Amino acid sequence: MKRHGARKARGYGRFRWGGALAALTAAGGLLLSGCSSGDDSGRRATDSSYERGGDRTAPLPAPDAPRGGERQGEGEGDIAPEPDPGHLSTFALDVDTASYGYARRTLADGRLPHPSTVRPEEFVNSFRQGYERPDGDGFTVTVDGARTPEKDWSLVRVGLATRTAEDSGDRPPASLTFVVDISGSMAEPGRLDLAKSSLATMTDRLRDDDAVALVTFSDEAETVLPMTRLGGHRGRVHDAVAGLRPAQSTNLAAGVETGYATAVEGLRKGATNRVVLVSDALANTGETDADAILERISGSRREHGITLFGVGVGSDYGDALMERLADKGDGHTVYVSDEKEARTVFCEDLPRNIELTARDAKAQVAFDPETVAEFRLVGYDNRRVADEDFRDDPVDGGEVGPGHTVTALYAVRTRPGAEGHLATATVRWLDPGSRAPHEETGDLETDALGGSVWRADPGLTVTATAAYFAD
Repeated sequence: MKRHGARKARGYGRFRWGGALAALTAAGGLLLSGCSSGDDSGRRATDSSYERGGDRTAPLPAPDAPRGGERQGEGEGDIAPEPDPGHLSTFALDVDTASYGYARRTLADGRLPHPSTVRPEEFVNSFRQGYERPDGDGFTVTVDGARTPEKDWSLVRVGLATRTAEDSGDRPPASLTFVVDISGSMAEPGRLDLAKSSLATMTDRLRDDDAVALVTFSDEAETVLPMTRLGGHRGRVHDAVAGLRPAQSTNLAAGVETGYATAVEGLRKGATNRVVLVSDALANTGETDADAILERISGSRREHGITLFGVGVGSDYGDALMERLADKGDGHTVYVSDEKEARTVFCEDLPRNIELTARDAKAQVAFDPETVAEFRLVGYDNRRVADEDFRDDPVDGGEVGPGHTVTALYAVRTRPGAEGHLATATVRWLDPGSRAPHEETGDLETDALGGSVWRADPGLTVTATAAYFAD
C-alpha cells in the first residue's frame, strides 16, 4: 500500500501542549480507569466519571459550545471540489485500540510502555463518542473544535461514526477461523487460559448459521477443526477449544498461513469470512517479519476478501508485529488482559468485531488556506496516505464494522483575525458487498471555535486529554 511518512509538523513545535492543556496532566489517571471501546458498550465521554468538583483542572467542561456545521453527502455522486493541495491531510481509518489496552496493562504492572507501542490515535479511539450515527452502512461526519490558551491555536476534532450494532440477528452469517497461539510463552496465566475462555464465550454467542474453524500453532501449525457450522455442532467446537495445551516455539507465520488456507477451504459466499488471531505475537521460529508473512497470504486476502481480527494477550506482547499484521491484513487489533475485557470483546462487542460496514475507508481533511496558517494531525503515523491517493480506491484504507467511532485530532493555528470557512472533512469508503465508492462530508467554520477546550463538547475534552496523555 502507498503510505506517506509522518508529515512535517508545519510549525507544530510552537504549539505547546503544556501551555494549552496543562490541566490535562491531572486527568491522566482517568485514562487508566475510564477505558471504552469506541462503541455502544463502553464508557461515554460524558460519563460522570469525568466530572470535577471544585478543582478546575479536572476535565469536565461546562455546557456545550456551538459545534461545527455538518453536511451529509449524496453518495458517490457528491464529490467535493478539489482543495488546495498544500492544506490537505489524508489517512486510512483506524479502529485499533490495542496500544491503549497494552499501555494500561504495562502501567498497572509498574512499568512504562515503550514509546514505540504508544499510538495516540488508539488512545483517542478507545473512548466512545456521542457522534450522530447513520441509518445504514457508511459514516456520518462531525467536525468541531475549541480554542486553546496558546495564541491563535485551536484543537479541531474530526469524528466519524458507523451505524449501531444492536441486533446481531441482522448481520450476514460469519465464517470465522480461530488461529490460536499454543507456544510455550502462552502458558503464562492470562494468555492461553484467557484465549480458551474467550473463544468458548464467543462460540456460545455466535448464531447457528455461523461457522467456526480452529487452527493452532507452536513450532508447527495444525488445523484442529475444519470449518464447522455451529447449528448442532457447538459441542465439537467446545471440545476442540478445551483441548488446547501449550507446546513449544512460536511459528506465527505458519499459523497465519494455515489459518488463511483453512478460511479459504471453508469460504462461504455472502458470509463475513474472517481470521481471528489470538496470540502474544512473540514470534521466534520461522518467518517473523509481518510483511513477509502477509505476502504468503496475499492471494487469499485480496481474491477472497478475508479480513483479520487480532487479539493480543500477555504481559510481554509483540505489539509491532500484531499491529502491522492487522494494518496490512485488512483488519484491526484489540488487547485483552483479563476476563472482563475478554467478555467485552467476544460478547458485547461481537457484532462490530466480525461484521463489516465499510472497506478501504480513508479520510481527507482540507484546511482553508485563507483561515489556516498551519496544522498537525496527532497520531496516525502508520496510517498516512498520499493525498493524491484519496480517491484511488485500490490503495488500501481501513476496514470498519458497525458500532465504531473514529476520531482524528488536529492542532491548528489560524491566521490573525480569521473568519469564515476553516476546514472540510471527507470520508470515502467502498461498500463491503458491491465495492461501490461513497463519500460523506462535514464542514467547520471559525465561529464554531468560540469556546475554550473546557467549554466544548465533553467528548472533545476527553479526546484532548487522551491525545495529550499519549503524545
